[in-house]
Amino acid sequence: MLNPAVKLGTSTPKADPSGDYAWELFRKADQVRAGAYAALDAKALKLTGGPDSPKPPAGQGTYAWVMDQSQADVFLTYCTNAVASQKEVPRLKVVPVPVELQVGASYGLTVRQGAPAQAEAFAKALLAPPAQATFARYGFGKP
Repeated sequence: MLNPAVKLGTSTPKADPSGDYAWELFRKADQVRAGAYAALDAKALKLTGGPDSPKPPAGQGTYAWVMDQSQADVFLTYCTNAVASQKEVPRLKVVPVPVELQVGASYGLTVRQGAPAQAEAFAKALLAPPAQATFARYGFGKP
């Protein structure tokens, strides 16, 4: 990503959480290599998620379209977006970032006491093997 010849695409920080995560990764990169944050911040192309971001044609995914149009050589995004984009444009390659640069989020699920039975059933369904297999296909880890 630091190679000046590589066009680095991101979502727009402060407008899209994916962009916020990208800039957090840039901060982590600076801990690995001094000056990386400034270089990545300066070169990152904010191609999606902002109010003025170009929109793909109907029926095309945003990230797949950006990459298919060669707007970026590399696009830093969620695993779920990368996997979906590769399904749409099979020649794309999903490359996990090194562990020292990974930015993660912890998600929780709460069912309110006294909630309708459907809420409890929904929570149990999300934790069941079929749903977990679906999450795994999109790059989510196990709870």
